[in-house]
Amino acid sequence: MPFVVKNTTYPSLLDLIAPHSCQGCHLIGLPLCNNCKNYIIKCHADHCPKCKEKKNALYCPNCSDLPPTFTIMSRNELLGTLIHALKYDSIRALARPIAEIMDAVAPDFAQLAPNNPIHIVPLPTIMKHIRTRGLDHTLLIAKLFARLRGYHISPILVRAKDTVQVGSDRERRLSQASSAYALSHKAKIDESATYILCDDVWTTGASLLSAYRLLSSAGAKNIIIFPLTYSEN
Repeated sequence: MPFVVKNTTYPSLLDLIAPHSCQGCHLIGLPLCNNCKNYIIKCHADHCPKCKEKKNALYCPNCSDLPPTFTIMSRNELLGTLIHALKYDSIRALARPIAEIMDAVAPDFAQLAPNNPIHIVPLPTIMKHIRTRGLDHTLLIAKLFARLRGYHISPILVRAKDTVQVGSDRERRLSQASSAYALSHKAKIDESATYILCDDVWTTGASLLSAYRLLSSAGAKNIIIFPLTYSEN
């Protein structure tokens, strides 16, 4: 029996006038058709973003220094194409199917710490990119995922520096990320809560690990890193 996920992405008037084509198979109608969405869900596999080995738990048996993580698939696969189109082509309609994929494949985080609140914490995009693209793609995806799961959306991280990491080498990324984030002045850390750090891609891990250390130093006890994709290089 085929694995079917209901498509809740309803077309707008603009979609009817100038319909999208599926980013996977190019079928006219939706930015991601049901078949391609179900393909991603069926083929997803959690890999350690650091050693790239497939794993079956949040902790990687090969990387004892790595916090608990969950990924969906490689950046080079279809999900990476969707994120790129949302991020750089501003195809907003892709945010919902991406969030629906996250909802379908991510662990039930509530089972890890029953009765504890769960907060989705998106890594903030620099303002220069938000102005250029017209959206904060990570925040948009995180909001929809939180709504689907009934979690709290908690954009408690802010950019301390608007450093651009695209194209930077590993050493520069690590240096930039160490001071890239700060806690919002409105942030209140709940020690009983589980915080899910969400980003579109793990490249070197510098940004997510920096945010992890920041939340940890602020008092968060349970933190999970959730990059949707990971770089294979």
